[in-house]
Amino acid sequence: MTEIFGARNVDKSFGGVQALNNVSIQVKKSKIIGLIGPNGSGKTTFFNVSTGWLKNENEKGIVSFENERIDGLAPHEISLKGLSRTFQKTRIFPKMTTLNNLLLAAQDNRGEKFFFVFLGRKKWKQQERKIRSRALEIMRFLEIDHLANEPASNLSGGQQKLLALGRVLMASDKLLLLDEPVAGVNPTLAKRIFEQIINLREKEGITFFLIEHNMDVIMSFCDEILVMHRGQVITSGKPDQIKSNRDVVEAYLGG
Repeated sequence: MTEIFGARNVDKSFGGVQALNNVSIQVKKSKIIGLIGPNGSGKTTFFNVSTGWLKNENEKGIVSFENERIDGLAPHEISLKGLSRTFQKTRIFPKMTTLNNLLLAAQDNRGEKFFFVFLGRKKWKQQERKIRSRALEIMRFLEIDHLANEPASNLSGGQQKLLALGRVLMASDKLLLLDEPVAGVNPTLAKRIFEQIINLREKEGITFFLIEHNMDVIMSFCDEILVMHRGQVITSGKPDQIKSNRDVVEAYLGG
């Protein structure tokens, strides 16, 4: 199966601390890949380096998306290529409504371009209706549609997490990197979110690469799991293989 995302020998250090040590990862198209490991193992740092939020100047490593190097690009440049992400700490616009947070996340919105406001008004209006319909559909699925007109700052922590997930779903990208997408979400909704992730993979071919500490959903829904420890990928495999891997047990229990 075709690789959609890859990292080759990526390093990252903070002063004398080696956060990433020769990390190589391959993500195949239309797969759901989990990245697990103890706190401080380098998972979020890897996401930050891969998506341009952390510069990797003077350190080795190559990051590619659809066979094109993206290391060195700014986050917005990477996003425009079809790779978006969420964060551990939700990044939303607190003074905007829930609905407008989603509408703003839609890419290639003709209404934001001066040319189309005057010369393509009909197509612009059609696209606006389509974008709004998608936003409402996403809110219904995430069970926050009743908060559509509420300022995002009024949402609970878990609801803001759902809003952040909804924002990346609005982008309709090819690859989504999700950093703890169901943290703070109740188990029933967490399961439904992952079921929807599977639906998006099957219907739209979206690839998901995610960090998650909820082992129930990771083991139930991921095609493959990668394990990081002390800045390195120590093993990878199917969920059943990871469950019985001694290196994984030792990494988590400090054996």
